Amino acid sequence: MLKLVLLLLLVNLFQSDERQAEREHMVVHQIQDRGVKDELTIEAMRKVDRHKLVPSEVRHLAYQDRPLPIGFGQTISQPYMVAYMTESIRPGENFKVLEIGTGSGYQAAVLAEIVAEVYTVEIVEDLGKRAANDLRDMGYQNIHFKIGDGYYGWQEHAPYDAIIVTAASEQVPPPLLKQLKDGGRMIIPVGSPFMTQQLVIVEKKGKRIRSRNLMPVRFVPFTRSK
Repeated sequence: MLKLVLLLLLVNLFQSDERQAEREHMVVHQIQDRGVKDELTIEAMRKVDRHKLVPSEVRHLAYQDRPLPIGFGQTISQPYMVAYMTESIRPGENFKVLEIGTGSGYQAAVLAEIVAEVYTVEIVEDLGKRAANDLRDMGYQNIHFKIGDGYYGWQEHAPYDAIIVTAASEQVPPPLLKQLKDGGRMIIPVGSPFMTQQLVIVEKKGKRIRSRNLMPVRFVPFTRSK
């Protein structure tokens, strides 16, 4: 019996090390080699078990440079895009960040490794509940979950130091701008559904709103309540 327990522990250790090696390869070749330099972002990407946040049938693809289906017509973004968007908001350890589109929970987990509090909103109830269960099982206690229309953000906990939107909207939602702290940054894909969009960084300085395009992207559409 003792030998069996030891064998199982060795198998689990090997599997863990194997995924860690995949994660390190992902960080070096998909993220650092493509220009992401923020150390807090890089270390967060090293820590989060992406394979625990995707369906079992695509788990073997978890650390490849590609988005993956997570059900309900949604996807988990490729690791590079998660890292790039995280770096773009210039996250700080004392930040309170709003995420629109919980999805699998991967972006929320990466943020939670860096910032003090993450508030994440998902409109697809089953997807939001699954992500909440997975992230709690993984030990995250600084992520707060809400099921609802992300267009309206999460007013009760505003203002936010930064906002990340993980679905394409045809415009920047005004309620999100109002919930962004003075001096805060929001990153959001803007454009028509199922077409090439622009990843936009928005900066709020007093009554002035500045935005600029970062790169062309393809995100799933921003889902609204009917």
